[in-house]
Amino acid sequence: MKLLKPVALAASLLGSASMAQAADNFAGLTWGITSDNIQKSNALNQNLNDPDFDKAIERDNTWGLRLGQQNDGGRYYATYQYVAGDHAGYKLRQQNLLGSYDAFLPLGDNNTKLFGGATLGLTKLDQDSSGYHHDSDVGYAAGLQAGILQELSKDASLEAGYRYLRTNASTDVIEHDGPKLGSVDLYSSSQFYLGANYKF
Repeated sequence: MKLLKPVALAASLLGSASMAQAADNFAGLTWGITSDNIQKSNALNQNLNDPDFDKAIERDNTWGLRLGQQNDGGRYYATYQYVAGDHAGYKLRQQNLLGSYDAFLPLGDNNTKLFGGATLGLTKLDQDSSGYHHDSDVGYAAGLQAGILQELSKDASLEAGYRYLRTNASTDVIEHDGPKLGSVDLYSSSQFYLGANYKF
């Protein structure tokens, strides 16, 4: 996390300078595949014989909505994302509310751009497995993203990207009418995604 703080600060400063130029508003939709790195407490592994929460969200469909501003040098935007999955009876749901900045590197005729940037925000993790109490927690999220954006027209564009997030959201696993068995921690998320954007 020490590395992400200066990266996020630098991106913020670059974003402020870049957005001093005239910017267009845009809205977009994203779809991607998310895999989570889940860490379980020792107590949970002992009480449930190493339960398979690790695969609850693994290559699962992720949907997102975004809204922001963009100019020739870069963009900043807010994103809401939703993903849920289950495996072997263990169910997790993750929601992200993120603020991001990307810098652009034009290729050729400026209709194709590479992008890279930083993200900060919040992650909500829900543990809703059958036979256990529902539990949720909100933690921070910080990460990086990169990809390629293709302008289709003056107003429309498509993109493909990759985002990596570190988080600290953690939920408890408690039996119905029973004791706490341990905890499930969302350590990180990785996502490959496709997006469609429209300027207005």
